Amino acid sequence: MTKFTFFFFAIAVLISCNELEKQQVSQTNTPLTRYVNTFIGTGGHGHTYPGATMPFGMMQLSPDTRLDGWDGCSGYHYSDTIIYGFSHTHLSGTGVSDYGDILIMPTNKIAFNNGADGKEGYRSSFSHDTEEAAPGFYKVHLDDTSIDVALTVTERAGMHEYKFPTAEDQVAIIDLLHRDKTLDAKIEVISNNEIRGYRFSEAWATDQRLFFNIKTSHPFRDILQSPPVSGAPGAQKIALRFENPNNEPVYVSVGISAVDLAGAERNREAELGDKTFNQIKKEARLTWEDQLNKIVVEDPSASNKHVFYSALYHTMIAPNLYQDVDGRYRGMDMEIHQTNDFEYYTVFSLWDTYRAAHPLYTIIEQERTNDFVNTMLAKYQEGGTIPIWDLSANYTGCMIGYHGVPVIVDAYLKGIRGYDAALAFKAIKYSAMQDKLGLKAYKNQGFIPMEEESESVSKTLEYAYDDWTIAQMAKAMGKTEDYKLFSERGQYYKNVYNPATGFMQGRFNNTWFGPFDPYEVNFNYTEANAWQYSLYAPQDISGLMNMMGGKSALETHLDNLFTAKAETSGREQVDITGLIGQYAHGNEPSHHMAYLYNFVNKPAKTQALVREILTELYTNEPDGISGNEDCGQMSAWYVLSSLGFYPVTPGSNEYIIGTPLFEKATINLENGKQFIITAQHISEVNKYINTVTLNGTSWNKSYLSHEAIANGGTLHFEMTDTPSAWGTQEGAAPKTSIDTHQILLTPFIAEGDVAFKNTTTIKLAVAEADAKIFYALNSDLFREFTAPFMLREAATIKTYATKGDQKSKMLETKFYKIDPNLSLKLNTKFANEYNAGGNDALIDGIRGAKDFRTGAWQGYSNSNVDVVLDLGSAKPVKSIETNFLQDQRSWIFYPTDVEVWISEDGKKYTSLGVQKIDATKRDEEALVKTITFKQPASAVRYIKLVATNLGPVPDWHLGHPHDGKAWIFIDEISVK
Repeated sequence: MTKFTFFFFAIAVLISCNELEKQQVSQTNTPLTRYVNTFIGTGGHGHTYPGATMPFGMMQLSPDTRLDGWDGCSGYHYSDTIIYGFSHTHLSGTGVSDYGDILIMPTNKIAFNNGADGKEGYRSSFSHDTEEAAPGFYKVHLDDTSIDVALTVTERAGMHEYKFPTAEDQVAIIDLLHRDKTLDAKIEVISNNEIRGYRFSEAWATDQRLFFNIKTSHPFRDILQSPPVSGAPGAQKIALRFENPNNEPVYVSVGISAVDLAGAERNREAELGDKTFNQIKKEARLTWEDQLNKIVVEDPSASNKHVFYSALYHTMIAPNLYQDVDGRYRGMDMEIHQTNDFEYYTVFSLWDTYRAAHPLYTIIEQERTNDFVNTMLAKYQEGGTIPIWDLSANYTGCMIGYHGVPVIVDAYLKGIRGYDAALAFKAIKYSAMQDKLGLKAYKNQGFIPMEEESESVSKTLEYAYDDWTIAQMAKAMGKTEDYKLFSERGQYYKNVYNPATGFMQGRFNNTWFGPFDPYEVNFNYTEANAWQYSLYAPQDISGLMNMMGGKSALETHLDNLFTAKAETSGREQVDITGLIGQYAHGNEPSHHMAYLYNFVNKPAKTQALVREILTELYTNEPDGISGNEDCGQMSAWYVLSSLGFYPVTPGSNEYIIGTPLFEKATINLENGKQFIITAQHISEVNKYINTVTLNGTSWNKSYLSHEAIANGGTLHFEMTDTPSAWGTQEGAAPKTSIDTHQILLTPFIAEGDVAFKNTTTIKLAVAEADAKIFYALNSDLFREFTAPFMLREAATIKTYATKGDQKSKMLETKFYKIDPNLSLKLNTKFANEYNAGGNDALIDGIRGAKDFRTGAWQGYSNSNVDVVLDLGSAKPVKSIETNFLQDQRSWIFYPTDVEVWISEDGKKYTSLGVQKIDATKRDEEALVKTITFKQPASAVRYIKLVATNLGPVPDWHLGHPHDGKAWIFIDEISVK
């Protein structure tokens, strides 16, 4: 070939490559906002709202159709036919209710009652046929009054548009007593077209403070405030009667602030000013269009695009801005702070969102991720700790772990570092070094015992993952001691793995909780059972795999998980939804599981399951999300998985490849680059990966680095209809492992009863090959355990294990001797998940504390307690007492009455009387009541105790609409 010919050949190739690059960038002719269905998740248990909001905005202006109940958490449910009004704050997809602040309802007469009691009120019926919603906009027709309502928003303000049928009787009711408990509220009239005020309330956030400023387009008169005689203090409800002789549209502009009245007015003026409703609506639409263009997908299925962009939208409406236009905000200390260095946010649902939502933000929201981290560090400085679940300057105490930690670490390790890294490390380490929420036992014993803390298994597992992320940041910063400490703690998950069952299991007084049922939902796990938590060690999947017996054992466990019966036992848990076998996609602990097949070189199984979840558990319907949307996490799973990868282990900088859903997708990065994903031959049946190329080079690994995405490039899939060899080769599988600073596991009691009558034989074991176990009985010296031994009296046993130069943590277990003459007959059956140790739990000497979930209380569901205690022989008895627990929030009520009978022969009984309890008296605190029966000493052998269950919960209780039934929790019958 001549140089001349080669020159033209090279030019042709270059042009061809450039053209290919241009073609690969995804294009769209339809505005992406048209694909957003804001009603997805408003049905079923999705708990989303359809109203107007801006990306991560402070205001959520949306209709309220429901006042309470679990499926009313967002204020709206698609099954409802009544609108009470339009409030300015809402939560998206949470499992606890709050917000719904500053309700405004246009109507045609003055009525301060909302109508929920069946009496005349300001509420109105409506039809979904007249609803219209899009990002930043909502519209509906109120059937009872023929009023058309439209809503639009800016970040901190919103505008209502009312079109009344006639010029007469144009009224707007403002109700500050709507929904949750109002602590204080006030409305102040400034002029005939402006009012202002505040609302302080208590719900999930126990001290929420919100200020507002309202300006109307038309003057109002006949201002009527709710009269004190109605039970509502004056100036907390108001009716505005508009003067509008030409029957023009009425506009109500609202600014809100968590800081003060001036902040609310300043927010309204700065963001709304003199703009028209249509201008604001258009600006909101354009902002959302830019936001959604961060990811552009191409696919022949309009339904797939509706689901995708609705999911992407839902990842972008929380966390919420919590800062005024001048930079002021209310901190976790409830004081007013100011910064212009970053935007300050609230509503961090971190137990959910650390898994996929925040990793998604590290790809498409890097600048905002810096703001999120700076916000968390500010909260640490203001309130003393990084929040677990913060809401409007309140620590809610909701959920477990300290998952702000992996959010910060994941950002740091990905090079997102627009904050004080030294402060960040100090803050995350502080979270891990506390003594609350089981951490003291976790640090001292290497796991959390059931008797020390509720949800002990889940907390142990999640603390261990969080600790591993701290180790990774410590390593990156050269902090060798911290790296060692938290690498060790990252392995504590191993101490709750029971090798006999193959599941993560609670340890009660160093024995394994039983009878064990992996389907049982109980107090050892957070919103889950053993199936749904036993694969949670994302930081050390290799270590978990080794404990289980290798790759084939993990694969078998996964197969069994996804094919198990789709039922649970034990406590009813509404969050466990979207079941495929025992995989529960409707709740977060399961979200990584389908991707674990990649770790055992079986990626085709991951591909089949991911496609099934994407297409069957997400739909373009109101009930289109299989569980609570959880502030973006459920949607983030869909967004990332539909692109073809998922972050099983945030903090590892790796994404596990699943299977793409779209023919083409382009991620438009903030650095100006694009990461383009294409799928050749993809179809409904072609869900399996045949080959993969990354930037034109063959890619056989079933995982992808964050760097590959952040640098831009092209990921190309060739799809097929049958499983292929791709990703099955040695070295192709992803790996997470803790290879340094290995710990030695703690011994456990494999056989023996903690509470026994005559004797009990003790066998010790440890889930560690070649380890030696040492034990000490009472004050004796330690000796090596070589064979089971017998206890005849109450004792304390200390144990530890050694292996080479390693030594485990030392554990201490107390053994209780039950009077062998005593026997207990249970005429009613306790619930296994609350068995407290079994049939002798009420006479074992182990007393329960106020937390029912620590395992020492025996629970009876919708059943009386009916027991007969046999003392073995007639004895002089002076008094009989027992304890009952009340925790009404958990459906545990005192019995309505307790009666005790005594007998010498077991045939003829004499009643010692009945003690009645007002079990329906409302009380938010957990309480323990001791019931005592006294009598002159007389010969007694048999004691019969009956405690009567309340039955249906009171009408004020959350469970009443769902036919909820009360529990009785009892512990320890003592006889003197």
